[in-house]
Amino acid sequence: MSAVWLQVGQCGNQIGQDWWQIITSTNNTEAGMYPFRSHDGKLSAVCVDSEPKVVRKLQKQIKRGEFRESNLIMGKQGRGNNWAYGYHGVRSESEQSLFSRTMESLRKEVERKDCYCGTVLFHSLSGGTGAGLSSRLCEAIREEYPLGHILSVSVAPHQAGESPLQHYNALLCLSWLQRYADGVLLFHNDEALKRAAAVAALQRKDVPEASGQVSLSAMNSYIASCLAGLLCPLKIFTTQSGVTMGMEPWQLLRTICPMPALKFLHAAQASTRGTVFWDSLASSVVQPLPRESLAGNPHRSTAVLAVARGPREDAFLISRSLVLRKLKQGYRCVSWNPFPATYWTDPTSLVVPGHHGHSLTVCANHSSSADLLQRVEQRARVMYKSNAFLHWYWRHGCNEGDFEQAFETLRSVLEDYSHLGD
Repeated sequence: MSAVWLQVGQCGNQIGQDWWQIITSTNNTEAGMYPFRSHDGKLSAVCVDSEPKVVRKLQKQIKRGEFRESNLIMGKQGRGNNWAYGYHGVRSESEQSLFSRTMESLRKEVERKDCYCGTVLFHSLSGGTGAGLSSRLCEAIREEYPLGHILSVSVAPHQAGESPLQHYNALLCLSWLQRYADGVLLFHNDEALKRAAAVAALQRKDVPEASGQVSLSAMNSYIASCLAGLLCPLKIFTTQSGVTMGMEPWQLLRTICPMPALKFLHAAQASTRGTVFWDSLASSVVQPLPRESLAGNPHRSTAVLAVARGPREDAFLISRSLVLRKLKQGYRCVSWNPFPATYWTDPTSLVVPGHHGHSLTVCANHSSSADLLQRVEQRARVMYKSNAFLHWYWRHGCNEGDFEQAFETLRSVLEDYSHLGD
């Protein structure tokens, strides 16, 4: 039931680096690593970027030989933070297409699997490679492997702005994901910054909780930790012989995406060392949640999944009713779903492997994701009406139809999320 892990662009590869460090340090047995490796022991990962520096650094920082050399795919020049340039690529015969090389490596990884069930895609929404090439790959994977799942792990840029083209890039990428992916785990840089600051403050109480103290690496580590909390192998999905089946990403989609049109997922995590009070961890997850939409309407959730990891999983089972009630209230689960909150448990600690650390990771199909979509749609539309920067997109093969379809797709998603409470 294993997946192929596809890392695209600078952001995707940086998060992938932290993800593989967690996986290789917590699953050091052959049975535990079964979903993540091919039969020859290489990781089932394809790492692609239009510039070589991040991919080369990734290879150096993981044990030598973990990655397949042919799966480290690098271009010779960036994509200029331009979705169209990333999607359509370099129109030159001197550089073989990043897209075609990536799809060829992906095909070979799929053929190495006993049972291919889908692809997990790491990328950002703002970069030319992360947004543009990821959109193209997502579309091609859906067409080439229609029965396989696609789970996107997307990172949204800061609201304050990282690039003048970020709203266009995010608009186009989000619309492609809505059409071709089965689920989108959406991480916001602003929220990751705040939550990483909270983690740093707990670890070093003598340092004030100031955003200036938080590095990009800490934000990536927090995102990777959330992914590990949700997607690392669980005992409940392990065979009697101890072999991990790798069903976690696909069970996540089945649990949290009851409606195919609503696929944007929110994830958050709280952790502690030593004595654990699971209801307190639930409160830490729920407290920073946005309560109302930009229009002042209360946010809702169609489904919530809580994953409790740590040696005191028995304590979670005792207090599960209290924890799930707190999560249902905090996430405002819809009344029409009779079983909106689900839980998974596992005795292995991901906080500090081998020590008494506990983590509670919560994933929800929460309407706060629509706030990001609305901001992106509104700001991109203002720029589009004034013809700002559009010549850069026309130059690389984009057309008005791409934008009009993207606007229509996001408006449709916003309309669906606005009726969750009906």
